[in-house]
Amino acid sequence: MTGLGTLINTAAIAAGGLAGLVFGKFMTSRYQDTLNSACGLCVIFIGIAGTLEKMMSVTESGLISGHTMIVIGSFTLGSLLGELLNIEYHLESFGNWLKAKTGSSGDLMFVEGFVNASLTVCIGAMAVVGAIRDGIQGDFSILAAKAVLDFIIILVMTASMGKGCLFSAIPVAVFQGSITLLARVIAPLMTASALDNLSLTGSMLIFCVGVNLIWGKKIKVANMLPTLMVSVVWTAFTAA
Repeated sequence: MTGLGTLINTAAIAAGGLAGLVFGKFMTSRYQDTLNSACGLCVIFIGIAGTLEKMMSVTESGLISGHTMIVIGSFTLGSLLGELLNIEYHLESFGNWLKAKTGSSGDLMFVEGFVNASLTVCIGAMAVVGAIRDGIQGDFSILAAKAVLDFIIILVMTASMGKGCLFSAIPVAVFQGSITLLARVIAPLMTASALDNLSLTGSMLIFCVGVNLIWGKKIKVANMLPTLMVSVVWTAFTAA
């Protein structure tokens, strides 16, 4: 069944959010703050590990780095496009709408939790590759594996930041579902090099989410999301 992977992933995020709400009720704000910092630290190092994996390589002469130009070019163009579209504002506006509709006006961290959780589970090669394979081959194994990881991530984030994180299931359903529907159109662009660059820029964005989790909103990560698309298109042009 096409789209089953996204359904599984969405359900896992919702389940993780519900479990996090139950778990969070037993913690005081002191424990929640510490857990939030711990979650941010984990996200930072996940981003660092993914970035170094794609930028650094070991040769006979030692450790070398690469992909510098694509990082600079993708982030420059992608961030400008994101600012033009003002994605961060629209994502926060949707979070505020959800906050009002769910009667969560007293939850001061609702929007912050929704935005950070949404970015954490949407960004990354697993979401894109898994959705494409689901759309073309009906293979949901990658998204099923992602569902397990997202369940744990959202459980922890919801316990520390509140129920706004639970609603990150909505952007995941829309993002991955759209890619699944467009899989046959997108697939030719997703070469090995394109996926490497997507993973690289995605890991850097995940690092930025971790920074925001620990130190508050320092980086408008949502406005950098077009970087992912630019890195794929950049690869196609440079390979031509």
